[in-house]
Amino acid sequence: MKFITAIIKPFKLDDVKDRLREVGVQGMTVYEVKGFGRTGGKKEVYRGSAYVVDFVPKVRIEIVVKDDIVRDVVEAIMSVARTGRIGDGKIFVTDILRVLRIRTGESDNAAL
Repeated sequence: MKFITAIIKPFKLDDVKDRLREVGVQGMTVYEVKGFGRTGGKKEVYRGSAYVVDFVPKVRIEIVVKDDIVRDVVEAIMSVARTGRIGDGKIFVTDILRVLRIRTGESDNAAL
């Protein structure tokens, strides 16, 4: 099992969600987050004064999937979330040691 974390642009969330359902993802957790990367933020003007917005709004998606669909999930996120512009985001894939469903006591793949 793998834990996939994707940081994407907020306006891409619905398209990514729809595509993930097509490849077999049955659930996910979504957070509204802020951050910055190589761009370091962006300049804005408020009441005539320029200032730098250090943190840019993003969406963080967390998914736990069986090993056999990891590649499909990553490719789905990459293809839908990509705009070709700076700030498209990142995807992190890490190993999951154990999953337990609290209600039933099922574990690992059965708990997904």
